[in-house]
Amino acid sequence: MIKRSLAHLIKTRLKNYPAVALLGARQSGKTTLARTFSEVYFDLELEQDKLGLDLQLDDLVRSKVPVILDEAQNFPEIFPRIRAAIDSDRKRNGRFLILGSISPGLMREVSEFLTGRVALVELLPLSLLELPKQPIDDLWLMGGFADGGILKGGQYLQWQKNYLDLLAMRDLPVWGLQAAAPVIKRFFKMIAACQGLLWNASMIAKSMGLSYHTVNSYLDFLEQAFLIRKLAPYAANIRKRLIRSPKVYWRDSGLLHALMNVNSAEELIAQPWVGVSWEGWVIEQILAALNNRGVSCESFFFRTSDGYELDLVLRIKGELWAFEIKLTTSPGKRDLDRLKKTAAMIGADRSVLVSKSNRTIQGQDAVITGIKGVLKLMTDLQ
Repeated sequence: MIKRSLAHLIKTRLKNYPAVALLGARQSGKTTLARTFSEVYFDLELEQDKLGLDLQLDDLVRSKVPVILDEAQNFPEIFPRIRAAIDSDRKRNGRFLILGSISPGLMREVSEFLTGRVALVELLPLSLLELPKQPIDDLWLMGGFADGGILKGGQYLQWQKNYLDLLAMRDLPVWGLQAAAPVIKRFFKMIAACQGLLWNASMIAKSMGLSYHTVNSYLDFLEQAFLIRKLAPYAANIRKRLIRSPKVYWRDSGLLHALMNVNSAEELIAQPWVGVSWEGWVIEQILAALNNRGVSCESFFFRTSDGYELDLVLRIKGELWAFEIKLTTSPGKRDLDRLKKTAAMIGADRSVLVSKSNRTIQGQDAVITGIKGVLKLMTDLQ
């Protein structure tokens, strides 16, 4: 079994809170990871497990190991009883491990009944730090879902397409996205075509025959289902006109490449949009490294109307980090000078140029490094 980086954080949270809510996309490994903490498990998508939990809960609350409630948003009636069980003995921690694939349904119940009683943690698909021996280009191509090909050859592309089909036809409508499966599938492809670009809801709405508000509500729903990442623009106080629209990314690169029908690393490199694919993948690896250690951060991008841009801006532990991400093995002085100039506009404390190079060059006011080098910077943060 692959050791998940998040396991230590979950263990710590269980020591400090009566309940932990483990959130994340479908098939990201929540159930497998949760069951390393306890075998007291209920799948609340199954009626027999709902009934079993309902009948046994009064006895289960005395369990010495966490009670795992999988897909808990499917059984909202249980949340008042969880609260009552917790409140009957507030000194006991680590009693419930609540799993969910989508935040709106689950978080309504958590916020209403478990505020102050639960810690939230997010499990992302497998990252480079968890698969250090995997070729970087393979993980970039196939993404981090364990069954999506990165661990077993021959499953890439077909697994991703089946995953997306099931989301569109079953999961997303059941979770509350009010759209027909063909509309959802088309929307998936529209977002893939917008990877790493400024979000233009009006353009998407016009092409799909929908309203601006409907398109934005769909995007928000997919973000809450841990499928899409929206990066907000960083609002710097400078004398330049700034871009105000967010940038949008598919969080898992394998899903993006399946939607764009990319079969191999050779095909990927030949795509005109390969740079934004690399950019989005690197951003996810950086954020996963921080998330899995419980390091809180705020993430943005920065762009001026005259073309100065930072692909990622992070506020971490009181410092502002500026990142430029280039799909090149030999970044030049011009790239570095532009990064420094743009980073200075926002008053960044640290500047990092991430490329495909394996070398790390530490300058006085900037670092040039590859993906493994930047992840080391993130894991070295105290």
